Amino acid sequence: MMGDDVLKRNVYLDYSATTPVKKEVFEAMVPYYTENFGNPSSIYRYGREAKSVVDKSREIIAGTINASTNEIYFCAGGSEADNWALKGIAEANANKGKHIITSKIEHHAVLHSCEYLETRGFEVTYLDVDEYGMVDLNDLKNAIRKDTILISIMYVNNEVGTVQPIAEIGKIAKENGIYFHTDAVQSYGHIKIDVEKLGVDLMTISSHKIYGPKGVGALYIRKGTKINQFIHGGAQERSMRAGTENLAAIAGFGKAASIADETLDEHRTRLIALRDKMINEISSRIGHVKLNGHPTERHPGNVNFCFEFIEGESLLLLLDNQGIAASSGSACTSGSLDPSHVLMALGLPHEIAHGSLRLTIGDFTTEEDVDYTVEKLVGIVEKLREISPLH
Repeated sequence: MMGDDVLKRNVYLDYSATTPVKKEVFEAMVPYYTENFGNPSSIYRYGREAKSVVDKSREIIAGTINASTNEIYFCAGGSEADNWALKGIAEANANKGKHIITSKIEHHAVLHSCEYLETRGFEVTYLDVDEYGMVDLNDLKNAIRKDTILISIMYVNNEVGTVQPIAEIGKIAKENGIYFHTDAVQSYGHIKIDVEKLGVDLMTISSHKIYGPKGVGALYIRKGTKINQFIHGGAQERSMRAGTENLAAIAGFGKAASIADETLDEHRTRLIALRDKMINEISSRIGHVKLNGHPTERHPGNVNFCFEFIEGESLLLLLDNQGIAASSGSACTSGSLDPSHVLMALGLPHEIAHGSLRLTIGDFTTEEDVDYTVEKLVGIVEKLREISPLH
């Protein structure tokens, strides 16, 4: 036992869930908690200094996606931005139509917003995806109706990492005069984004996936988009989203966005090398495994496998015992017996979908972390299969 403890290391492989705040980001935030703590709406010096920080972060973030500063609206994170995009567009354009198109593999912030809108008289078409989690553009075209007002398709899937053909979807939306929203929480900071080339009207991004603080995100709203305000109250965010700005978090978001933009190519190259190493090692060393998601069009740090004859939560617990933090496509760990809606949409049977494992790599992951994880995983899978009644 003692020898095993000595060999154990701490390996964090859940970067798609959240990232640590980088030291430079934290240092950029500190002054706005203690010294420059003013309310950006105040007209005296403290307020003016605070407002300049909000303006600077807005300018940085707009620059990273080729948007104008007045098209960036700060909010409390990705879930709020998704809710705002869907409900705000639906309410503002209900006189034109009440039909929305999305996919079956969206984040729950989008899916549950759609379900809510269905109780308010809206109709939603949930597009199927192929075995890799890719939306079929012909299916999208065929789903469009005269009363379609919004298409919402995520850029990169948070579970299996598949990258959707966003520019092509944007073109289809524009040709039909339909607003297009993409949840880009998993792609921002990992893929070069240009809202003009993509043709999106609304885009959700979040700070805590790019080594910034939690609890702050942004919604890009193209100028001229007809959308209702989401939170009523004061005149913050150009009277579109009330509430005193989370000053320190916005400062951190701006710093994190700046770093992510400057290091994007290096970040991608490094992650892809580690990702492919892990995928190749797992595929060659463990039998009866299936890689989930697209083999090439995927998030640079996403590794998602299903392991036959075992359940994902058992894998997670035994990996955790070895100091490895990962996640599962199965929701069993949160008290539900249902497998991931994403894996089911990919056409996987229940028993295989339950044996899923998501390992997501980030800036602090080392090659030694990958080697250690694969080594431990080989032994854990072997052990679980020995005691599995399914094997």
